[in-house]
Amino acid sequence: MNKGIGTKCVQDGYTPGNGEPRQIPIIQSTTFKYSTSQEMGKLFDLEASGYFYTRLQNPTNDYVAAKIASLEGGTAAMLTSSGQAANFYAVFNIASCGDHIISSSTIYGGTYNLFAVTMKKMGIEFTFVSPHATDEELDAAFRPNTKAVFGETIANPALTVLDIERFADAAHRHGVPLIIDNTFATPVHCRPFEWGADIVTHSTTKYMDGHGAGVGGCIVDSGRFDWLSHADKYPGLCEPDDSYHGVTYAERFGKEGAYITKATVQLMRDFGSIQSPQNAYLLNLGLESLHVRMRRHADNGLAVARFLEGHDRIAWVKYCGLEGDENYELAQKYLPEGSCGVVSFGVKGGRAAAEEFMAKLRIAAIETHVADARTCCLHPASSTHRQMNDEELVAAGVGPDLVRLSCGLEDAEDLIADIAQALE
Repeated sequence: MNKGIGTKCVQDGYTPGNGEPRQIPIIQSTTFKYSTSQEMGKLFDLEASGYFYTRLQNPTNDYVAAKIASLEGGTAAMLTSSGQAANFYAVFNIASCGDHIISSSTIYGGTYNLFAVTMKKMGIEFTFVSPHATDEELDAAFRPNTKAVFGETIANPALTVLDIERFADAAHRHGVPLIIDNTFATPVHCRPFEWGADIVTHSTTKYMDGHGAGVGGCIVDSGRFDWLSHADKYPGLCEPDDSYHGVTYAERFGKEGAYITKATVQLMRDFGSIQSPQNAYLLNLGLESLHVRMRRHADNGLAVARFLEGHDRIAWVKYCGLEGDENYELAQKYLPEGSCGVVSFGVKGGRAAAEEFMAKLRIAAIETHVADARTCCLHPASSTHRQMNDEELVAAGVGPDLVRLSCGLEDAEDLIADIAQALE
């Protein structure tokens, strides 16, 4: 049965049997009991499926991960403690000291710092390319030790729409996967696997949770990248893992399961960035209404963007749903049903005017958050992107005057009235 995205949001991931809980149960337990050591040993040898310690896997988490995998059209998924953990695991699962990654330059400031500073200290080098780079410029960025390409569907907060199909083609020409952070679009408005991406990540803290209740992340594998065809590039997946009884993940679990299995039994085992079962339960409540909320967020975002575009105290507006926006054509290709509720703009007068405007808002709250039921705003240059110098800010599409407004689920008329009085 081919189900619509709304039905998947509500129904997928968990099917109760007779007399079992209708809602996903919270398995709030660190450990699981077995009758014999031999039974548990099969789990440690990856010869049987089951649970023995929540740091690796938990039934509540697996139900929710399965729902997200279904929404994205993937074959396997795992929850993490945050979106940052998801992006770290997604890259570190296939790259190590001495390797190289290509990333779009217009990515979230926290992700940029993770790549350019922290993972650089681990010996992994990143090259940042413009999302508008030509095919020739993309090809020139690859090296023999390049292991992946990374980008965001809708960049936070630059709101650049990535040409996923073109970046996927470039990645595949060089025998590497494309990793896409799909946080802002969500699978309701874009499913990157349909455009050639191989791995998708999410900060589930944002629209998926939708209510500011629980921090979390997720990694989804498309199950399509053929690791064994590029075995020399990915020894971690294609050669025996001495720390797990010599298992070769790509052979044992195939294209559909190798990547997530390795991330679970190796990275989660060693780093332990597990999402709590309680947070996974809250996340599922958010997922059940995701398809309804995303349309309202996008409608509010477009209404606010159109108002700002015509206001004489606004220097510029970025929203890919606006005709005339530099990303409009790409948005029509990848996001035909709407993008998100986030609008970026500049107030005339620069940084000082932007900060004064934000202080006058009554409905929108200043928060280090985005993609929530409640409208919030942020000045990235002095918060999430403050680790960047002016040159890096410009490359990331985050000028010092940029205000990021995340339109919630309130009435659009009230949001516009609040913005108007603050501008006055």
